[in-house]
Amino acid sequence: MNLVVDVISDVICPWCFIGKRRLSNAISSLGDDAEIQVRWHPFQLNPTMPAEGITRREYRTRKFGSWERSQALDANVTAVGAAEGVSFSFDRVERTPNTVNAHRVNWLAGQRGAQDAVVESLFMAYFSHGLDIGDPKTLAQLAADAGLKRPDVERLLNSDDGMEEIAAGKAFSRQHNVSSVPFFIVNDEVLLSGAQPPETFLKAFKLAGGSTAGSPPGEVQ
Repeated sequence: MNLVVDVISDVICPWCFIGKRRLSNAISSLGDDAEIQVRWHPFQLNPTMPAEGITRREYRTRKFGSWERSQALDANVTAVGAAEGVSFSFDRVERTPNTVNAHRVNWLAGQRGAQDAVVESLFMAYFSHGLDIGDPKTLAQLAADAGLKRPDVERLLNSDDGMEEIAAGKAFSRQHNVSSVPFFIVNDEVLLSGAQPPETFLKAFKLAGGSTAGSPPGEVQ
């Protein structure tokens, strides 16, 4: 089975982290016979976020109406994540960052064949360790730890490289009418919205593997 899975996500989306883990579990269950390439595409949940970000409490209170409502949602996500082996430590997260630079670093990782490792590192840094992944120095260190060359990352962050890919990501999302993430596209033919369970990914893989080239995309529920 040879497939390509395009993932549209944001690195500050907890359900994207859960979706990544569930996708990985589905792929792992196929064994060594499956060759599945996963490509990550940028989606900004907060495109107007200030470059320096804002406190998470302020952001979540604005978004959900109260800090208490935010904490209730966090508790639900934490429970779901624990079942998937994902450790959420929302109490350690002080700031909600602007994610443009994180997406640019992820684009560079895609050029270097290290995208999965970098995406995992960014999710872990933000959700499990409470690091500010909008901070260039933090990003450079995380990317280096995940296998990129730190001077390459620093050059990227001191330039406009990757901004065209951010724009392309917006166009890609519009093309598929994506309004929420995570969103998955298998072989340009089978679509999945949300952090689906592994068995739903396996169903999508089967549909894509046996589909007729050129047929219109279909969404798996």
